[in-house]
Amino acid sequence: MTFQALRNIFFDEKVRSIVIQTLVLGVIALGIYFLIQTTTYNLDKRGIDTGFEFLKNPAGYDISLTLIPYTAEDTHLKAYFVGLINTLTIAVTGCFLATIIGFTIGIIRLSSNWLFRNFAYAYVEATRNVPILLHIIFWYTVLLGLPKIKEAVMFLKYFFLSNRGIYSPAPVFQEGMGLVFTSIITSIIFAIFFNIWAKKKQETSGIQLPVFLINSGVMIFLPTMVFIFQGMPILWDHPILKGFNFKGGMVIRPEFIAMLIGLGVYTGSYIAEIVRSGIVSVSKGQREAALALGLKKNIVMKLVVVPQALRVIIPPLTNQYLNLTKNSSLGIAIGYADLVHGFGGISLNQTGQAIEIMAMVMATYLTISLTISFFMNLYNKSVQFKGNT
Repeated sequence: MTFQALRNIFFDEKVRSIVIQTLVLGVIALGIYFLIQTTTYNLDKRGIDTGFEFLKNPAGYDISLTLIPYTAEDTHLKAYFVGLINTLTIAVTGCFLATIIGFTIGIIRLSSNWLFRNFAYAYVEATRNVPILLHIIFWYTVLLGLPKIKEAVMFLKYFFLSNRGIYSPAPVFQEGMGLVFTSIITSIIFAIFFNIWAKKKQETSGIQLPVFLINSGVMIFLPTMVFIFQGMPILWDHPILKGFNFKGGMVIRPEFIAMLIGLGVYTGSYIAEIVRSGIVSVSKGQREAALALGLKKNIVMKLVVVPQALRVIIPPLTNQYLNLTKNSSLGIAIGYADLVHGFGGISLNQTGQAIEIMAMVMATYLTISLTISFFMNLYNKSVQFKGNT
């Protein structure tokens, strides 16, 4: 092969692109290999074991908030799952609360009522301009200022409020409750498919069915009937004050409440602005045309404005869900037993397996974030106009 032929091959754009990418990947692979080798050498030199065998060892510490059975004798792997469940719990409930607050405040921001509009504006500005960590600490301090356990405030006869949390009756499921849960799942599946069918029917025939009323009726009527016919298979374990604490029932810890309020209120202010901007992006002509057809304002908002605004709302809303999920790690500041506090903190200090534990924690948050992004992208695709790319 002549020099001119080699020169022509090198200056070929496709070949040059492949060569450059190969060199870049080679440099990256070499850097990763060097990093692994250096880390392994330094760990061996200091006598620090590597690997994940420590996951089988007893954790040796208690966790205050557990949604699955756990004791100090359980393994570090069990502690990981406890922390994971707590992280997912605060992430899901926080996103739910933030969405409700955000959509409500966002719509109020566009109200014609001067008082409501400026109240919503003041809420957004006062909330989003204060660091989220201060929000969490503030609400935790407020909750710790509640009455002590001996002076717990009783409300709704069976509920108690104190600086240790909210104590409430705990359900004790009896035989036959499984069929009730099955009926609930069945009614939810029916509601999903009926909603899809009703939407297609409206698009093809223009007939609008009372979807909300029908779905609500099925989701309430079916489980209720099954619950009654099964003999109401549920008992309640009521909390009773004995000594210095309540016995029985269930408790919602102040750490969880502070995290929920702090994350929900803070993220809700950002979602409010996202919702407001999404609604504003819809042309006024769309609203005016719908009102000219005789539709009521609430129907116009529900069927005309919001469906179009969702195209603008969903992408930044996804970012806020991701931010809230990652911000849940700030619970370590108030002792909330999430993944970072327990497994990423106490287990790390006890075992010294910093690299393995941090790798697991980082991989977990990455997986959760990618899962949220995946489903939100699917939903975003479903609300796009037909023909849009």
